[in-house]
Amino acid sequence: MLLRVEKVIVGPLSSNSYLVYDSDTKEGIIIDAGGDGDKIVALVDSAGVKVGYLCATHAHFDHVLAVDYVRDALGCKFLIHKDDMWLLDVATKSARKYIGDDVPNISEPDGYLYDGFVLNIGRHLLRVLHTPGHTPGSVSIVGDGFVFTGDTLFAGTVGRTDFPGGNAEQLVDSLSKKLMSLPDDYVVYPGHGRPTTIGAERRGNPFINLTRR
Repeated sequence: MLLRVEKVIVGPLSSNSYLVYDSDTKEGIIIDAGGDGDKIVALVDSAGVKVGYLCATHAHFDHVLAVDYVRDALGCKFLIHKDDMWLLDVATKSARKYIGDDVPNISEPDGYLYDGFVLNIGRHLLRVLHTPGHTPGSVSIVGDGFVFTGDTLFAGTVGRTDFPGGNAEQLVDSLSKKLMSLPDDYVVYPGHGRPTTIGAERRGNPFINLTRR
């Protein structure tokens, strides 16, 4: 009855794509599909998992480029926060500035995430937190002992707010009032880089310390 987390690094900006699944029922979700859809699908196939949802932590192109590929291959539903729809609409255009014209289109989502939204994975429940700042519709996804933070919180740093739609005050609130309210032993799975814990970031992340002043 364990939830398992597996990661594959994808896309032009080395984004983390996660497969989260119930090891007994083999039901799962994908968190972020930033590119290399074939790698994500291969990870799912090797685990023998039936994926119900593909959830985007936010709509920057490096987290959504493979959405259509994965959704079509696995028959899952794509969910994102409504406040990031305008970013999703320009994600393909943004990607072309970085990686050229060979960029897939991204279709409309099948539904929307919101604060308090509950995702069912087998016998487990994951809860969505709206954590704006990096983007207006950024979300974090909380399970029993872990949290997926997208580009809101990383090991040793936090998400940028100098992109269109970024808001430093909102980011501070998301960090201090939501993510830092989680227990110290919660594992943080970020959108890029290595995992960490809430406690490690509370103690050693200079940007978290700044939010307390």
